[in-house]
Amino acid sequence: MRENKIFILQIAIVCISVIFIIRLFVIQIIDTSYKEEAMNNAVRREIVYPYRGIIFDRNDKKMLVANTSVYDVMFTPKKLKIEDTLHFLKSFGLSKEEFRQIWVNACDKKKGNSYYKASVFLPTLSTQDYARIQEKLVNYPSMYVNVRSVRNYPDACMANALGYIAEISEGQLAKYGKENYQPGDFIGFSGLEKEYEKELRGKRGVKYVMVNVHGVEKGSFLSGRYDTASIAGVDITSTIDLDLQVYAEKLMQNQTGSVVAIEPSTGEILCFVSAPTYDPNMLAGKEFSKNFKKLDRDSSKPLYCRPLMGLYPPGSTFKPINYTVAKMLGVLDTNQVFPCARNLVNCHGHHSSANFHTGVQYSCNPYAYFVFKKLLYRGKSSNAFVDTRLSFEEWRENVMKFGLSQRLGIDLPSEKAGYLPTTKYYNKYFGENRWAFETIYSLGLGQGEILETPLQLANIGAIFANRGYYYTPHLVKKIGDKVTNRKEYLEKRIVYQDSVFFRSMVNAMADVVRAGTATMARSQVIEICGKTGTAENPHGKDHSLFFAFAPKDNPKIAIGVVMENAGWGATAAAPLGSLVIEKYLRGEIKRTYLEDYVLKGEFIE
Repeated sequence: MRENKIFILQIAIVCISVIFIIRLFVIQIIDTSYKEEAMNNAVRREIVYPYRGIIFDRNDKKMLVANTSVYDVMFTPKKLKIEDTLHFLKSFGLSKEEFRQIWVNACDKKKGNSYYKASVFLPTLSTQDYARIQEKLVNYPSMYVNVRSVRNYPDACMANALGYIAEISEGQLAKYGKENYQPGDFIGFSGLEKEYEKELRGKRGVKYVMVNVHGVEKGSFLSGRYDTASIAGVDITSTIDLDLQVYAEKLMQNQTGSVVAIEPSTGEILCFVSAPTYDPNMLAGKEFSKNFKKLDRDSSKPLYCRPLMGLYPPGSTFKPINYTVAKMLGVLDTNQVFPCARNLVNCHGHHSSANFHTGVQYSCNPYAYFVFKKLLYRGKSSNAFVDTRLSFEEWRENVMKFGLSQRLGIDLPSEKAGYLPTTKYYNKYFGENRWAFETIYSLGLGQGEILETPLQLANIGAIFANRGYYYTPHLVKKIGDKVTNRKEYLEKRIVYQDSVFFRSMVNAMADVVRAGTATMARSQVIEICGKTGTAENPHGKDHSLFFAFAPKDNPKIAIGVVMENAGWGATAAAPLGSLVIEKYLRGEIKRTYLEDYVLKGEFIE
């Protein structure tokens, strides 16, 4: 009996010991709240946020994106002592519901927070807002302030390309790893901020501060032995000419569309306008959520990046591509004359026939019709339907060399490819061997199913400026002190080489502006070469398009302009594009009458 009692006692001791061991394991290993509470009574770990890299314009002098300091008020829920709740809420301008939400978030372990850990109480306060509450923090010694930076946009331009930063989401945190980010950090969400996040973000530091039981600072821990300094992000030099960007945005302020200008010899983008746009400062600071919702609900879609995502029929700006492809495939005779047969397709006012030069100069639709017919009826088969299909596939393959129906590879996210119809598409729509030139002749006029982005339109201007090649358009010139050396930016992408043909094409494009469809773009001091386009729009007034380059010899700028619902390319996009060219090449505008006309926005019909 006595032995049984001893055995039972031994079992009880063992069980109690196991329970104590398990409890100690939970307290010391699994549940860190006690450790956190103990540590916070002695040492407070504070994040030192780095300055995000600055983005400059191409001249290294003017800032497109800078930083401004903001203040995060931090608190530890366990330590916050509130004697008068009403006074507390009034001091910080909070409602009961807002305070309750702050508290719930601070204690949410799923978000990496804890009742025993410091969390954000009031985020991203401006200097003025912080000054208003600074003296009130004295009454709550457990609270302290973390200084960090948010973006600032001195000229409030180029919002769609620069993008914005915002608080990291749970999905991004899981994707990029907690070694680089933690809850509450900011990350690039769009534009250059997203594309160059790794370079711009910098590296966080940490400092350890001695505090007493009331949270009052008592100096650095072990003289800063374990502190680590933050490392600022790398500055970036863009390819943008800030003066040109601001001017182009001014011209487009009451319009919908896009202006993209490129340096043909490098592919560097000089201006990148999406209209309507917004002040990027709206998406910096504590009003981010409120302003983002406002912009997102705006029917004019200011957040929509039209240069990359807008898809438009090219209209007559596509004709030079067709003529080049016809020459590449041995179909085009630049001396051949075609009648201006308006019974086949309508045309503009010019004489009754056209060769290559006048076909380009006056944008003759029948001329484009006959050239495209020669492209598709090439005798590859005695069957007209099969002949069209075989020639169409070869035509499409060569058109794609101009960068159409594919992403050009600009250093921005969300670029769209545009669209060129395929054999599969027409077989599905009309039926196999049920379509021929007469069914799809509108492609020769830049209509039908063809869609392109404004960036692609500007790049086409660069191709003709270079006489048959282009470099991938891009927005960053230098990262830190190093010139951007992405292989794709250095590769010359050859479309077609025929110096005699391009001499004829460029001469014709010069006459488009001198005495053709784009005379409103004519300058007395700059020889501009270009091509207008008026794209039919089933949803309203025609879209106005224009691509151009200047000067004629050794071009310094190529431009693509798309103005939605503005009418003729000759009277809207062309004069606007020529003003941007003049601003870049001359530094000032002499044709103030034309500037007034464009700014007024009442375009001639």
